[in-house]
Amino acid sequence: MFRKKPAKRQQPASLRRRGRRSDTHRGLIRPGFHPLAPNSSSRPGQIIADDLMAAILANGGQAETAEIMAALELGRGARQGLHEALLDLVSQKLLRLRGDDLYEVREARDFSQGVLSVNPRGFGFVVLDPPPARNQPTDVFIAGRNLGSALHGDRVLIQVGPGREGKLEGRVLKVLKRGVEQVVGIYKAGLPNGLVTPEDERFPFSLLVSRDKTLGAGDGEAVVARIIDYPRPDGSNCQGEVIEVLGDPDSLRVQTEIVIRKFKLPHRFGLEVEGQVERISGTVETDPGRLDLREVLHLTIDGETARDFDDAVAIERLSTGFRLYVSIADVSHYVPEGSPLDAEAYQRGTSVYFPTAVVPMLPERLSNDLCSLVPNQDRYAFSAILDFDQDGRPQGRRFAKSVICSRYRMTYNKVRQIIIDQDPETRSQYQPLLAPLAEMERLARLLLKERLGRGSIGFELPEAFVEVGPEDTVLNIARRERNFAHQLIEEFMLAANEAVAHALDDHHLRGGLYRIHETPDPVKVGEFAQFAKGMGLAIPDENAGTPAWFGRVLEMVKGSPQEYIVNNLLLRTMKQARYSPDNVGHFGLAASHYCHFTSPIRRYPDLMVHRALAAWLAGAKPRKKAPSRPDSGEPSPETLAGDFLSSRERVAVEAEREMVDRLKVRYMEDKLGESFAAIVSGVSSFGLFVELIDSFVSGGVAMTDLTDDYYQLDERNHRLIGRRSNRIYQIGTLVRVRLASVEKSRRRINFVIEIANKGR
Repeated sequence: MFRKKPAKRQQPASLRRRGRRSDTHRGLIRPGFHPLAPNSSSRPGQIIADDLMAAILANGGQAETAEIMAALELGRGARQGLHEALLDLVSQKLLRLRGDDLYEVREARDFSQGVLSVNPRGFGFVVLDPPPARNQPTDVFIAGRNLGSALHGDRVLIQVGPGREGKLEGRVLKVLKRGVEQVVGIYKAGLPNGLVTPEDERFPFSLLVSRDKTLGAGDGEAVVARIIDYPRPDGSNCQGEVIEVLGDPDSLRVQTEIVIRKFKLPHRFGLEVEGQVERISGTVETDPGRLDLREVLHLTIDGETARDFDDAVAIERLSTGFRLYVSIADVSHYVPEGSPLDAEAYQRGTSVYFPTAVVPMLPERLSNDLCSLVPNQDRYAFSAILDFDQDGRPQGRRFAKSVICSRYRMTYNKVRQIIIDQDPETRSQYQPLLAPLAEMERLARLLLKERLGRGSIGFELPEAFVEVGPEDTVLNIARRERNFAHQLIEEFMLAANEAVAHALDDHHLRGGLYRIHETPDPVKVGEFAQFAKGMGLAIPDENAGTPAWFGRVLEMVKGSPQEYIVNNLLLRTMKQARYSPDNVGHFGLAASHYCHFTSPIRRYPDLMVHRALAAWLAGAKPRKKAPSRPDSGEPSPETLAGDFLSSRERVAVEAEREMVDRLKVRYMEDKLGESFAAIVSGVSSFGLFVELIDSFVSGGVAMTDLTDDYYQLDERNHRLIGRRSNRIYQIGTLVRVRLASVEKSRRRINFVIEIANKGR
């Protein structure tokens, strides 16, 4: 953990007096002070006070001299210098001396550790670990001058003190563990060394690469480089070597590979996994443990470009109401728990979908073949059979391993043409489906009405559809169409997920995870309400923060240009949904029980739920939940799995979002000078952030380009106000913008205002 320091040279007597401040402790926060000064560069033989504090804190907050010397790997000749440095820290009241040789940190609460997140503008935040007590800040601001040699993603030890405006501010004492070992960047050839400049602006350094370590990379090519020697506080470049050449960064294929490497997405299956998959039998047989549902008319309904089909639905009309079949691919049949394939799927956690490619959780033979419910092929499935009364209220449920044979591969557009448009040609083509689809529509509308009636929040965030053409072209970016066929499948999947979650809870099944969504923070709800009122929305004050309140807000903006912005702001107000073995309900759905059961091809938590349900159906006794160990602070295995799989989901979302952003930049680069309808999505001291209404492309308008007036930031109300004209730009303001420039390498799109609404 600690880098070896050379033995300290003897200092003059004038610097060895107890209490005299010397270079050995420069940079630490002294009681009553708030300099937060960066640590001075060390001279040969110098013992750095930051290292001493880090060593003692790593030892539980107290340590003897011998323990400190061992931690810092100091030789016997350094004992005198170490003793003087320790006494200096005692005199500063940073340490206390207990007995003859036990040094203890006085205010251990002033020191914390966590993972550093760096902003491209040079500052950072440390997300504290473990999380602080309730209502305490979860992260600490780190000014650029206080980062030392720490990089984005590093686990660091920090000293915390009061900052500006009463907020916490910190300084990195020591890098405990490097968070990044390799970077994706652009290679620049040179003599005698080339340079790899990280593509990610959060890494503000370049790697020096000698000519024999370039793998033949050409000038300007995208590469993956391993860091051999990390940057130092003095700003010197670090050393690296190229370990993979990706190719021309203008290629969409290479852009995809860059995102895969940047987010460390596992993208190759090992030989052991491939061998296991090759040995899987493709024969589908019925046996006494499976329900034969091949005569039940199942169909799949997906998008035109869907790559896997993991759910099929069927319906029967009963005298008492409806019987719905939601049959899901039985991935658990092919992926034995604890196998190499299972371990690989767990590490991936989820499939990642790009407009240009997919990084699957399971190998293609499973995801696109054996586990895909393609039409007219017998497939193993796990079926939820759900009964509803005439009003769509649940009346009964049962679950079974099954064999099905889907009859039709339907798309959302075809189903819309049949049940909504009543298109004669399409209805004639799919005559056998007219009655089943009519019953499905009827049930789906009842389920939607019941769900909204209990307070479920009706989020309908429009998505961008990116159309990629040949020869590395982005043909179009437009609003993805959504119709009632999407809603139909969504309601059926929600009903199945809730029914399975009830079974998990009712029968005390272990091994599965719930999908939970906790109540939002009232402070964030209040901040949103203030925002929304500033936009001119008549936000109700009663029942603020309840699902019904959120629903009323969404209804206010439905169909308006502000709908997308308000939906996004509301999502930011809420906590993130996550996986947990402890059921606390799902706030957004107003559901007491919820889990993920319907997509085991692409989500590992669904596979865990399948296994828990299958074990119960096979007669296994419910497993007791492994308890957390409060004495050791160790969470249970189920909790660890929930946290890990939630983190994999967040990584996938971030990677998918970044890939779309890269494609948006390439889509806009040939549209210089064109004008677009837009809406203001953010305001800062640097200017405005806008989003194009038709394509959801985001960009910025610099303050210096607002030339019609002198604008001042009203930070409290998050708006810009023209001093002379009193014109206001705030979130939700409609504008017309002209594309000024595109910085492709930095993924920045710059606009100027053409026309703006006056006032609000």
